[in-house]
Amino acid sequence: MAKIAMKFGGTSVADLDRIRHVAALVKRERDRGHEVAVVVSAMAGETNKLVGWANEIAKSPGSNFPAMPDQREQDVVVAAGEQVTAGLLAVALGALGVPARSWLGWQIPIRTSGVHGHARIEGIDPEQMNESLARGEVAVVAGFQGVSPDERISTLGRGGSDTSAVAVAAGLKADRCDIYTDVDGVYTTDPRIVPKARRLEKIAYEEMLEMASLGAKVLQTRSVEIAMLHRVPTRVLSTFDPDAGGTLLCDEEDIVEKKPVTGIAYSRDEAKITLHKIPDHPGIAAAIFGPLADSGVNVDMIVQNVSEDGKKTDLTFTVSRSELARALASIEKAAPQIAYRELTHDANVAKVSIIGIGMRAHPGVAQTMFRTLSEKGINIQVISTSEIKVSVLIAEEYVELAVRALHSAYELDVA
Repeated sequence: MAKIAMKFGGTSVADLDRIRHVAALVKRERDRGHEVAVVVSAMAGETNKLVGWANEIAKSPGSNFPAMPDQREQDVVVAAGEQVTAGLLAVALGALGVPARSWLGWQIPIRTSGVHGHARIEGIDPEQMNESLARGEVAVVAGFQGVSPDERISTLGRGGSDTSAVAVAAGLKADRCDIYTDVDGVYTTDPRIVPKARRLEKIAYEEMLEMASLGAKVLQTRSVEIAMLHRVPTRVLSTFDPDAGGTLLCDEEDIVEKKPVTGIAYSRDEAKITLHKIPDHPGIAAAIFGPLADSGVNVDMIVQNVSEDGKKTDLTFTVSRSELARALASIEKAAPQIAYRELTHDANVAKVSIIGIGMRAHPGVAQTMFRTLSEKGINIQVISTSEIKVSVLIAEEYVELAVRALHSAYELDVA
């Protein structure tokens, strides 16, 4: 008998029929003799609706301008989506003769930081849930939520139910965590762009972490971090074709054949900012990136040109397109300290990345990328690298061409 955590996303529980289908999948695992904890998201579209309600009611009477509600109260509102799903699934399991109990984040409890709306999980006390599992009950956990240090409901941000699931699996010391979604695994790239993209049977934690952070939407980044930290074997499966095989996240040592490149990721949520003719002296980077950090802007790729005269240089960096306006406002506010001559920006850019643990043992991987893009007439604007990935910034109009060309160049469409 194994202890299993199962997670179902919003599309998997979008309506009552799908919730009944999920209940049947849970019953199948329990009938095999396993102890089962299930983590659920809100029904598809429910979180957006609840956020919209909170934003609308926060407006001043008669105002047409958007307003930000108290984030603590917004957490109370949006956490209700997962609460509804957890209760409905527990009822559906009961209808199948499976004893089940729903658990909200504060009942377990899942302890989080106090950053409402984007809290991080700090600890889980699994004692009561383990007792429930030992009694033969299925634990149905409302994902995406926990309890803050001041004993208030907190939420984990978009995709937080993935994080909840892996954290619950780690807390329960589960044998594995199965993430059910609307795709049947992790692919070498987006099949909508490359029809020959292949489903990977296994992917290393590090590779999946890079792919998630670089634009792949299959798993949320923090869930992969927790899986890697606690060595939780995690599978990505399709709710609608659960026997298709899926993809297993595992240790690098468990992958026998390591190709130079495992996958191609891309992100259109990119914007480029360039500061021209800034002073080239110690402290200037802190003057630029300090205010950005204070404004909550995450900076990704950074490149600084060589200073010709030792006095002035240009610096380019990227931020999320959704954070561009905030980044520009932060830079302009700090203009007297930075002393740049000109500021330019471009939101029509995208990031394309190659990822693979095999890069460590295969020289020339980056050269193949640069040559392939050159042959397609695609100009590289910024480059960043790590031990197992190379990312380039290009014009957004060339994203699909770049992804298809690189997928072929690294023979990823060949099994």
